[in-house]
Amino acid sequence: MQLIVEEDEAGQRLDQLLTRRLPEYSRSRIQEWIKSGLVLVDGDAARASHTTHAGEAIDVTPADPPPLHAVPEDIPLSILYEDADVVAIDKPAGMVVHAGAGVHSGTVVNALLHRFAALSEVGGALRPGIVHRLDRYTSGVLLVAKNDAAHHALAAQFSGRRIEKVYLALVHGVLKQDTGRIERPISRDPVHRTRMTARLPEGRAAWSEYRVLRRFDRFTYVEVRIGTGRTHQIRVHLSSIGHPVAGDPLYGAPRDPEHARYFLHAHRIRFASPSDGEQVTVESPLPKDLEDWLASL
Repeated sequence: MQLIVEEDEAGQRLDQLLTRRLPEYSRSRIQEWIKSGLVLVDGDAARASHTTHAGEAIDVTPADPPPLHAVPEDIPLSILYEDADVVAIDKPAGMVVHAGAGVHSGTVVNALLHRFAALSEVGGALRPGIVHRLDRYTSGVLLVAKNDAAHHALAAQFSGRRIEKVYLALVHGVLKQDTGRIERPISRDPVHRTRMTARLPEGRAAWSEYRVLRRFDRFTYVEVRIGTGRTHQIRVHLSSIGHPVAGDPLYGAPRDPEHARYFLHAHRIRFASPSDGEQVTVESPLPKDLEDWLASL
């Protein structure tokens, strides 16, 4: 639906104006739409606090509210590791980890609930077992907690930066150095709300280290280790140094009609077992679609 800001509405916050105009929806739900990029002002995403001006066109794409709890679905899962407390799955590209704006089924959580009798409840009814996340089109190792104690133990390791996370990525251009470290804060892009940025002085601290595995004429294949887990971190950091992940137009890569997703894979994770403290390393091999992509170069 499209709304035009009237003269007597100018100066109101965007979320307040929409709440008055759309009384059938709660303000919190409208704010979620804005946060998810479902509300555009004159064609651009805006913040809930945006001050409206007379004549502005506000386009709203209402999204259904998420279910109050996740439901089991019979979806195949590839298990890389499992013990009494933890399971590590090989998440395929294109699969969302848990329900969110516009996605209520077909998620990792739906599949987990069908496969396992019990999962950690720390994350709430919509995110049982989920300790960390991978972007929708990022494949690879994802850790899941089977119980609350394991969840707290793993969460402490993540927040304490004691979990090793290694990714494989193909980036545009030829990196000159064999190794490098990117240490730039990450924050929400103030203009394009569906993106993150590392170009502002403020934001959440983040660092990524890369090591070149192979060079091609127009691409570089790298291993990336991250010490923090910010939203879109690797994609943002590599783009910030002029080498966006191949197939990732959101962060500056040219569109690639030959590939259905960007080239980023969570290859290895190393953590201390909540059961006995022993170090556990779980690896996910490079998926066939990414192997074929490399072979084509």
